[in-house]
Amino acid sequence: MHIAVAGNIGSGKTTLTGLLAKHFGWQASFEDVETNPYLHSFYQDMQRWSFNLQIYFLNTRFRQIIDIHKSEQAIIQDRTIYEDAYIFAPNLHAMNLMSTRDFENYSALFELISSFIKTPDLLIYLRSSVPNLVNQIQKRGREYENSIRLDYLKSLNERYESWITKYKGKLLTINVDEIDFAYDPKDLGVVIDRINAELFGLFK
Repeated sequence: MHIAVAGNIGSGKTTLTGLLAKHFGWQASFEDVETNPYLHSFYQDMQRWSFNLQIYFLNTRFRQIIDIHKSEQAIIQDRTIYEDAYIFAPNLHAMNLMSTRDFENYSALFELISSFIKTPDLLIYLRSSVPNLVNQIQKRGREYENSIRLDYLKSLNERYESWITKYKGKLLTINVDEIDFAYDPKDLGVVIDRINAELFGLFK
C-alpha cells in the first residue's frame, strides 16, 4: 500500500508522515532535505539552480516510487513526484525563474517517467493559508528558508488548489489551519479516524 502526503512548504508533511508511520506501523519515505546538494543554492539564487533542483527531485522521487512498488510493506511518502511536475516546476517557469527550454526538457522527462508509475492508494493533502505556512516555516528555523518570498508561497498555494481540484485518485484533504496534529493528540486522532475511513471504511 502506498500513502502519500502532499502540501506546500511548511504545511506539516514531514511531521504527519512520521506520526502516521508510527501509529500505523508503516514505513516512512521522507523527502531528501538535509543531504540535497542543490537546496541551499536554490534559495540563494532560484534562477540559476531551479532546473538542477527539479531534476534532482525528479530523480530521487522516481527512485522512491520504484522502491515503493517493489516493497511488500505499506509505505507513507513525504511529498509526491506530481507536486514537482504540476506545481513547483511550472511555478518556477511562470515566475521566470526557469527558462522555457529547461521547463520543456523537464516536462518531457516527467511525461516519460509518469508512464511507468501509478497514483498512490491514498493522497493526503494538507491545505494551509499562507500566514500559517509562514508561521510554521519561521518556527522550524531552517536558515536556507529565510529567503522564501511571500509571493512564491502564494503562487504555490494557488497551484496546489488547482491541482487538487483535478486530481483523479483517492484523496483526503485536511485543513491544517484548523487542526494541530503535531501537538494535540485529539486532532491527530481525528486525522487517523479519517484515514481509517478512507482506507478501510471504518468510522464513516
